[in-house]
Amino acid sequence: MVSSSPPAPGPREVVARYRRAILDRSADALAGLYAADAVHEFPFAFPGLPARYHGREEIRAGYRALWAASPARPEQVREVAVHESTDPEVLVVEQTVTGALATTGKPFEVPGLLVMRVRDGLLVHVRDYMDASAVAGTRTRPPAD
Repeated sequence: MVSSSPPAPGPREVVARYRRAILDRSADALAGLYAADAVHEFPFAFPGLPARYHGREEIRAGYRALWAASPARPEQVREVAVHESTDPEVLVVEQTVTGALATTGKPFEVPGLLVMRVRDGLLVHVRDYMDASAVAGTRTRPPAD
């Protein structure tokens, strides 16, 4: 009897798991989707986020800290489109994350675009283009003087 391991998840399944981890705000589930030496980049820089996380453990720690400090509670990830490229490892994902701020109940909406490279069922490189002004609106700001 020949035993075989189940096939690695494809890019679209990895995207579905990625979204579930975001909605659950689970840094462990998210980090589990990445290869040990993966890179997650934020090309549109804004205060409070580094330009990149390098490696699964830095991704885990970075998202754990980010979510602990943010009042944003995502409730839905609306898929706008998923574009397959000529490279079978690469997907371009247009999406909008919506939810509410735990501090005020105010709704938020953050549109974004992800360029994801999935190899052997794991993310090896992600470029995460988020609307910086929308993300800034999800942060708690001190009252104006």
